[in-house]
Amino acid sequence: TNSSSGKMGFALARACVHAGAEVVLVSGPVAIPAPRGVRQIPVHSALEMRSAVFGEIGAADIFIGVAAVADYRPANAAEHKIKKSGNEMLISLTPNPDILAEVAALEKGPFCVGFAAESRNLDEYAESKRQAKKLPLLVGNLVQHGLGGDDNQVILYDDDGKHPLPRASKAALAERIVTHLATLLNRDGIPE
Repeated sequence: TNSSSGKMGFALARACVHAGAEVVLVSGPVAIPAPRGVRQIPVHSALEMRSAVFGEIGAADIFIGVAAVADYRPANAAEHKIKKSGNEMLISLTPNPDILAEVAALEKGPFCVGFAAESRNLDEYAESKRQAKKLPLLVGNLVQHGLGGDDNQVILYDDDGKHPLPRASKAALAERIVTHLATLLNRDGIPE
């Protein structure tokens, strides 16, 4: 788990609707109502999220992977509550699917936007992630600047370099991100 609130994803969904997009929001458990005009698919695990995304991705022109999906999950889920025994317990972990990487690797996939929340070395890690996943746009931030809060400070990374955005509300940042995304789409077009 992490302290991600889902606020950025919901703000982006709202901004995309304002820009005229038809939006499907695949969301983990949050305490935020879906924005008006957004079709929400609630999920409870990374595997459910992957399944929901791939159930919808064929009709998508754009995929924004903003969810803070855990990198790992328990390798074996217990059927019932594990009672405290006083003994030390070790839990084996297995990697969760990298949904963004899988979508970005699709042969006729949508235009992909990724997010990177890092604790340090943001420029290095964000650009490395963007290049490795072949993303046309990645939004990066330091976790100490925005996770769970109502505002954030982000940097947009694309083929033209990095574009820092000043600290603002997540709603205002979402509008700026969608405007930048629209500029890239108008220039480069939507993938066929």
